Parts: sequence; structure tokens; C-alpha cells
Amino acid sequence: MWTVIYIAPTARVADMIKSKLTEEGFMVKCRPINMSKQQFEILVPSGELEEVQEVLNLILHP
Repeated sequence: MWTVIYIAPTARVADMIKSKLTEEGFMVKCRPINMSKQQFEILVPSGELEEVQEVLNLILHP
């Protein structure tokens, strides 16, 4: 099961987060929420949620 861990405000931010999480070895999906607002959900397998949250925190708050 996939779980949303972050809602990115732009495609560029979504791609950056996806790339960094993928480099760390996580499986990641991105999908648009609402094309008029250009927001994107970042999804990861629910079994990796805690580990991904730690890495995501480092990405967003270096």
C-alpha cells in the first residue's frame, strides 16, 4: 500500500524530492492532485514510512 508523505507545491519540487529519495534507495511515486493548482503528492510504500520521513526531513530542512 502506498502512503502520501508530502504534497509538493510544484512539479519541480516534486521531482527534486523524488530524485533524492530514490537516490537513498526508496521506491517513490508522484502524482498530480489538481492540475489547476499544480500540486503533487509524493507517495512511498507504507512499510518504509518512518525511514522516509527521517530522510525527507533532512531534504526539506538541511
